[in-house]
Amino acid sequence: MRNILMILSAAKAWTQKDGSQRPTGFWAEEFVAPHQALTAAGCAITVATPGGKPAVVDALSLSIEVNHGDAAKVAELTAYLDTQADTLRAPRPLAKIELGGFDAVFVPGGHGPMQDLAVDADTGRLLAAAIADPGKLVAAVCHGQAALLAAGDATAWAFRGRRLTGFSNVEETQTGLAANALAAGGPAARGQRRVRGRRAMERIRGGGRQSRHRAEPGLGGRHGACGTGLAG
Repeated sequence: MRNILMILSAAKAWTQKDGSQRPTGFWAEEFVAPHQALTAAGCAITVATPGGKPAVVDALSLSIEVNHGDAAKVAELTAYLDTQADTLRAPRPLAKIELGGFDAVFVPGGHGPMQDLAVDADTGRLLAAAIADPGKLVAAVCHGQAALLAAGDATAWAFRGRRLTGFSNVEETQTGLAANALAAGGPAARGQRRVRGRRAMERIRGGGRQSRHRAEPGLGGRHGACGTGLAG
């Protein structure tokens, strides 16, 4: 059995460049799709947040409009979140987590990670340890990559020199939610995935379904997502 550490944001509000705050949280599909698939494949998932605070879903991610009018999809997401309600209300505190017992670290997106995970020392500690270990996998979806910023600083960043992918300035502006976070320029969304060694990044919102397919082979090789033997 493979053990996955899923780091979720506990932020309920996202600070804008004018100082105002916007409701936020983790993005529903980016938690549900990987959690559901990896659990079905036999992985054991531990959900943790800064301070063990409750993880709150971004209500916007469960709106009919954002889900392209697909009411059935929203109902499915909501139903799965209900099955995980106890876990989301009382996740493990990141400060009490040691990476040794985990095979992978996964960070779902939503704007929440930009508020808390990006500056959380324990998030940085765990991600830095994971990327330094050739036997572990690091994966993040959409704005979940903001958590990587916590893994050091400009002079000693654990991901320095590695190629990553994420939202560009153009995409941030197109969503109408651009705030006081700097983003590298780049072309508009192409559903880009980048997989190098034991690191998988998903660029687009709602990319959780694709990211878990990228993470699974790294966790199980020929034996499936969480079977015996970690892929080299």
